[in-house]
Amino acid sequence: MAPRPFWKGYLKLSLVTCPVSMTPATTESERLRFHTLNSETGNRVQSHYVDAVTGAVVEDEVKGYPRVDDDYVMLEDEDLDAVALDSTRTIDVETFVARDSIAWIWQDKPHFLVPGGGVGEEAFAVIREAMRATKTVGIARLVLYRRERAVMLEPRDTGIVLWTLRYGDEVRAAGDTFAALAGERPDEEARALLERLIEKRTRAWDPALVQDPVQDRLKDIIAGKKKPRRKAPAKRETDAPSDGGNVISIMDALKRSLEADGGARKRR
Repeated sequence: MAPRPFWKGYLKLSLVTCPVSMTPATTESERLRFHTLNSETGNRVQSHYVDAVTGAVVEDEVKGYPRVDDDYVMLEDEDLDAVALDSTRTIDVETFVARDSIAWIWQDKPHFLVPGGGVGEEAFAVIREAMRATKTVGIARLVLYRRERAVMLEPRDTGIVLWTLRYGDEVRAAGDTFAALAGERPDEEARALLERLIEKRTRAWDPALVQDPVQDRLKDIIAGKKKPRRKAPAKRETDAPSDGGNVISIMDALKRSLEADGGARKRR
């Protein structure tokens, strides 16, 4: 069953407009969530803000921007309202860029965008297919999650994926981190061995590859506590590289890995 849309509005390109609706492409509804309880009474615990100096519970809060230590510029609600943006219900696409010109790091949250009704399906399809044919994506601005954001519209199957884009000051240049690396070419024989290892371990994508084992074990523990008490599951040990011991060359390690993979496949 498709989730209910959390946003409805219009998609506009020049004189072409169509109603659309949007739903988040990801969900955390299946994740386990816990409440904090008083261990003696079993009642839920409430959180309160307290004054860091006096320890008194704070009843009236304001936002503060640090100027120097223990000195803040205070912003009242009317100050924040003055810069608040009116919620827009129109995705007005005015700019297009080549799809491969936007690096993955700029993409933030994905959403599914679909026609809001039969009357707009044709216009929606025209916009979608025109972007697909030109290998471009649309750039627009939209108020989502209480802030105006730049968004990217990308054709996908019979719909459009709308990505919120990160702000410029949120993205770090990769060169700042990678510049110190030597960039030396690896040994050709070692690279060939590793390519063989990658080929042996390559398989079709399956969502089960990113299953959360911690959540599954927590569910088992919760289910066990609903029944008569039993011994808690033993903590699973994970393989970790040792800081000491014999140093093995990368060539020896790769050859052993290939041999181990081959033996495992024969046993299977």
